[in-house]
Amino acid sequence: MPPAAPRSGDAIFASVERVNAELFTLTYGAIVRQLLTDLEEVEEVNKQLDQMGYNIGIRLIDEFLAKSNVSRCVDFKETAEMIAKVGFKMFLGVTASVMNWDADGTCCSIVLEDNPLVDFVELPDTCQGLYYCNILSGVIRGALEMVSGNEDGSHLDS
Repeated sequence: MPPAAPRSGDAIFASVERVNAELFTLTYGAIVRQLLTDLEEVEEVNKQLDQMGYNIGIRLIDEFLAKSNVSRCVDFKETAEMIAKVGFKMFLGVTASVMNWDADGTCCSIVLEDNPLVDFVELPDTCQGLYYCNILSGVIRGALEMVSGNEDGSHLDS
């Protein structure tokens, strides 16, 4: 039997069990608030959010590969597009765009058109420098590391 055709992010998102978006957003906000209370330093919170995301990403990639039926990407550009168009749609129900490529094609930005993590969020002035959604950068980093098998210097801006 031939391998299953790759599935779109929309099709996968429609078929998976989901948590209420408001509950997810408010829970994430509570986690960030608790980290700010516990760690006190914004830079430490940024590091912790990235590490949490990394730990999620190294596990999430298995589910992504199993449910999306995608074949191996040929290069980093195709991988970034797959993350933006399928991964973000599959897990967050949002679409993202890949832009701001460097000349070497090893660095880019993935921009979310609608970020559910920032709903209901107002940061006080004391949180200057906080990368509120840094968990997403960590998820991408962890997933990329698992599929590449090594760190080749390619990276995404947070």
